[in-house]
Amino acid sequence: MNALRLKSKMNRLIAVLEQYDSLIVAFSGGVDSSFLLAVAHGVLGAKVWAVTAESPVHPPRESKAAAEFARKLGVAHIVLPSREMSLPGFVANARDRCYICKKQVLGDIIALAAAKGVSHVAHGANVDDLGDFRPGFKAAAEMGVVAPLIEAGLAKNEIRQLSKAMHLNTWDKPAIACLASRIPYGTPITRQALQMVAQAEDFILRCGFKSCRVRHHGEVARIELAPTDLPIISRRDMRRKIVRQFKAIGFVYVTVDLEGYRQGSLNRAIEN
Repeated sequence: MNALRLKSKMNRLIAVLEQYDSLIVAFSGGVDSSFLLAVAHGVLGAKVWAVTAESPVHPPRESKAAAEFARKLGVAHIVLPSREMSLPGFVANARDRCYICKKQVLGDIIALAAAKGVSHVAHGANVDDLGDFRPGFKAAAEMGVVAPLIEAGLAKNEIRQLSKAMHLNTWDKPAIACLASRIPYGTPITRQALQMVAQAEDFILRCGFKSCRVRHHGEVARIELAPTDLPIISRRDMRRKIVRQFKAIGFVYVTVDLEGYRQGSLNRAIEN
């Protein structure tokens, strides 16, 4: 039954994509946009372009991974400098930060699409995303950006299963998000804070952890890991190594969140 359901949703996705004469995929290199890009390329061939925004809010490692994925797939890939750090509303980090950012980024991608004569711009939102606080969705809808994965009714776990069947190396990739999501709402976003988060997370990953979030609370770094990783990071040798590196990065205090990683944890402050 599961296989039949997945096949049905894949066929629905293909039917959605066949409606487009040409397509630009807003491509982060994550599980969802990678799957969407691969399927769209299979349907539309050379009429598909991948566009990746590049700025201090995006981890450099993810930009490199996105470029490599597009190259191996054989899709034309455009790296577009993103200007959100020049927007006072974004830097102020109010709860509509993502809306402001998406308006700017998607506006630039839509302008690029118009210049190339591309009929549609798509992003990789899936049905699971509808349950979280995501003001960026509002911006995408207002600007006419399509969401084929939602139209096909695909959830994250289904996208992972289909990606694995297609032998995409992103099928088990941890969820990613822009580095601004590590800074609590109301705290101004600075290049220094973003750089500290990027360096700290890169170090955690180099220590052998598959995924992590380092939340920036001023002098305090709050590390979120999978609950199964908590015993590992609690080892004395690991603690000492991480504390030493984080202090070199610029943090004064280093903490580990005992609840572990959960998507959108900083949204708790605005839920009520």
